[in-house]
Amino acid sequence: MNLWQEYTPELVTDLYEFTMAQSYLQEGMDRLATFSLFIRSYPGDRTCFVSAGLEHLLELIPQFRFSGESLEYLASLNRFSRQFLRYLENFRFTGTVRGIPEGRLFFKEEPFLEVTAPITEAQLIETLVINVLQLETLIASKAARCFQAARGRSLIDFSLRRTHGVDAGVKVARASYLAGFDGTSNVLAGKLYNIPVVGTMAHSYITSFPSELDSFYAFERAFPQSTVLLIDTYDTVHGAEKALEVARKMREEGLELRGVRLDSGDLVQLSRKVREIFREGGFPQVKILVSGSLDEYTIEELLDDGAEVDVFAVGTRMGVSADAPYFDIAYKLVEYDGRPVLKLSSGKKTWVGRKQVYRHWDEQGRMKGDTVALLEEEVAGGEPLLETVMEDGKPLREPESLNTIRERFQEEWARLPRELRQTRSRSSYPVTISSSLMQLEERTAQEKKKTELDAPMS
Repeated sequence: MNLWQEYTPELVTDLYEFTMAQSYLQEGMDRLATFSLFIRSYPGDRTCFVSAGLEHLLELIPQFRFSGESLEYLASLNRFSRQFLRYLENFRFTGTVRGIPEGRLFFKEEPFLEVTAPITEAQLIETLVINVLQLETLIASKAARCFQAARGRSLIDFSLRRTHGVDAGVKVARASYLAGFDGTSNVLAGKLYNIPVVGTMAHSYITSFPSELDSFYAFERAFPQSTVLLIDTYDTVHGAEKALEVARKMREEGLELRGVRLDSGDLVQLSRKVREIFREGGFPQVKILVSGSLDEYTIEELLDDGAEVDVFAVGTRMGVSADAPYFDIAYKLVEYDGRPVLKLSSGKKTWVGRKQVYRHWDEQGRMKGDTVALLEEEVAGGEPLLETVMEDGKPLREPESLNTIRERFQEEWARLPRELRQTRSRSSYPVTISSSLMQLEERTAQEKKKTELDAPMS
């Protein structure tokens, strides 16, 4: 069985989406519903989120159609009526999607996607929406923190072998490049998204040769234009001295050693010693690449302690967002048939109605604060963030290039107040709720309490 072919969007769905959908149809509930997607809180030291994954979602939603094999499988569960299966046979998403473009920043409790469609359609795509947008936003938000910590130095994604599956590894490469990384070791991601691919060698390559120096010369002969040597297999300082010998021979041949990689040990002291060896040897331009359990915290500590690093190869901790491996993300019904809808559950508040998020800027062009308002409101001086990207189930534009999104992120990130870009920031970004939305929320909550909590039981 080819698993890649079996992963069809229509079955990337939790079972209860189907059971609710059948009940909606049985009850004649086919009116327009709006669902808001938002993240309730910041994990760890986060102060913001980077929007990512929207382009993939817009690609997948039109493919949300039920094949014969999918319908046969659903029928085999002996849960669904023939009427419901016939409905699925002709299913097509016909709704509207509004979202914050990829690369832009948003904040907790702000809707960064809203879906408006007949309730069955909007319900059936819920799991797909959350699954796609959570992962890519999670990784882009983690990668952005590494981008900040690196202080202008290059970053490479080395995470593929430890990401949570092949698809996740590809999406991690894309999301990290979107958020400021310069390349990836992931060859498939390089092919799919035109991301620069980067790689050196493993310790197994070094140990397979009679000596470390033999392995260095062999690699230089194979890749004379892009020689980067791994120098910590036996002893980093001695490895650097041998790499210097290779660099001298290459220069005699009109070539240049591009760099060396350190993967273990005291990276601060070793990187300084390696830099000294190459500087005194007449090769100050040789790049020092470091890898090994890196993330924004270790990158910041290395640089604070004076490490001599040109390139950070960041792997597992970024690829799985190790310190915050998930978001408290929710896709909640906020309007049905023109009626505002909310939850009253403790700690799981939702804001009613279709909404827009407006961004305000200060005189220096930095982000000053956001306002969450009702869709029909106009907020003076605010820039609306949610854009209509799909109508009648069809994307309204061609997919954006990854480089366009990457440039948008870098422009947006530079306009985030400096204190919010810090790795361990204790500042918070101001997000206010418009008075109209607040009033509608309070009125709806009072009415719902009266009908649901105060009404006598029959």
